[in-house]
Amino acid sequence: MSSKPSVKSVASPSFIKDLSLPAIAAPMFLISCPKLVVECCKAGIVGTFPALNQRTSEGFEAWLVEIKSELQKFEKETGRKPAPFGVNLIVHNTNPRVEADLKLCVKHQVPLIITSLGAVSEVVDAIHSYGGLVFHDIIKKRHAEKAQEAGVDGLILVAAGAGGHAGTTNPMTLVAEIKRFFNKTIILAGCISTGRDIASALQMGADLAYLGTRFINTEESKATDAYRKMIIDAGAGDVVYTAAISGVHANFLGASLQAAGITAEDLKKDTKIDFGKELDTEAKAWKTIWSAGQGSALIDDTLPVAELVERLKSEFKTSIEEQAKLLEKFKV
Repeated sequence: MSSKPSVKSVASPSFIKDLSLPAIAAPMFLISCPKLVVECCKAGIVGTFPALNQRTSEGFEAWLVEIKSELQKFEKETGRKPAPFGVNLIVHNTNPRVEADLKLCVKHQVPLIITSLGAVSEVVDAIHSYGGLVFHDIIKKRHAEKAQEAGVDGLILVAAGAGGHAGTTNPMTLVAEIKRFFNKTIILAGCISTGRDIASALQMGADLAYLGTRFINTEESKATDAYRKMIIDAGAGDVVYTAAISGVHANFLGASLQAAGITAEDLKKDTKIDFGKELDTEAKAWKTIWSAGQGSALIDDTLPVAELVERLKSEFKTSIEEQAKLLEKFKV
């Protein structure tokens, strides 16, 4: 059997070396907001939010102005450069705002764009026109190949157990398979809740770790106290994978599905994807039907972002040091 050659890596984006931790706080529907984004960037990790978290493009632009202003103020007052921020765009033909929101991203030169449900070369070209980067969500090899053809700068590999729209592939296999043909930035998502998890993501071959659920339980997120408590109380087995809510498979807290009266039969139904409705009916649904990943099992508190990032950094450092000792232990 012939072996499949690996692809030689290219240089990672320059901003990675300036981060305090190789991590991105993922954009979370109805949860991410300017305050969360700003505090992440101040702490030295990439903060992001979905454009659709604002009900209108006008509101979206107001958030862009607010985030840029706060980060400029931080840099001026401290002399420290914050991490870049990013925006998630749903590039799907049912999203009526994608064109208007893309123009605003170009206007305000958003450093990082995260595209979902569609890798389109015209979008990539628009972001590249001012030097921005495009990272694209994928859950399988075919999606990654299409994104590579569109010219994206990085791929976010959403592995099994991730919160929100997730895949079912083991992260070790997913990273190894994609790295065989994609030689740009690799970001791994799925059950990453601790600094040790971040170190493990890098050991698997990722350049950055992508954390969503862990940042729901921060003081700056827009999650309710009840939502945060449900995450604290949840184990991995309490997370339900279904396409019945939005038409795309995603992980949700089982207790919130039950509280909303969603039955086992309901979860088997097919729902048509329509992001034109996301601003209305689905937004209402996601306010009571709460998404989270299997990493909930490792979350037992709610912290300010700054404190959480410091903890993650400490755990990351300890894990790397322990790994180094293994070389001596096993005489490798």
